[in-house]
Amino acid sequence: MAAENSLEIKPQVGIIMGSKSDFEVMKNAAEVLERLQVPLEVRIVSAHRTPHWMMEYAEEAEARGIKVVIAGAGGSAHLPGMTASETSIPVLGVAIKGSILDGLDALYSMVRMPEGAPLATLGIDVAGAKNAALFAARILSLNDPSLARRLSGYKDVMRATVRYDDGRLQEVGWQKYDPKG
Repeated sequence: MAAENSLEIKPQVGIIMGSKSDFEVMKNAAEVLERLQVPLEVRIVSAHRTPHWMMEYAEEAEARGIKVVIAGAGGSAHLPGMTASETSIPVLGVAIKGSILDGLDALYSMVRMPEGAPLATLGIDVAGAKNAALFAARILSLNDPSLARRLSGYKDVMRATVRYDDGRLQEVGWQKYDPKG
């Protein structure tokens, strides 16, 4: 059993969220990282319900090989900021829409971090989660030329998709264009 564990690839990115209700948003970050072949872990770590465990996760992440943490939270959004205050590795925040202020409360909470506790905040909901994953990959690619090439390929696919979509729009005209088809 120990030999199997020593062969496992250690996660480089930790994706954490405050509760299971954040999973549908945060899984988008995991999917992007998986597509880019970046080793990752996904955990539920609540700043409010398990504050000691959250601090333990943040304090031990770097020693476990985590190089970047992506933290998603809604509402008061303490998880990303508290994680950033307890580690020296980059923490990327994702604001998750709640039921009241559409994620703006979480976004404002993240961008108002005090001096000395930097937290990069990448946006709200799915776009924020995907951009956090891409930003994490860019950070890691500084020391990984293979990942840099995979990121470049990812961008090439996005460009090709836009060009294809525009070609279809031009072909059928705006009056008949169906973006779902």
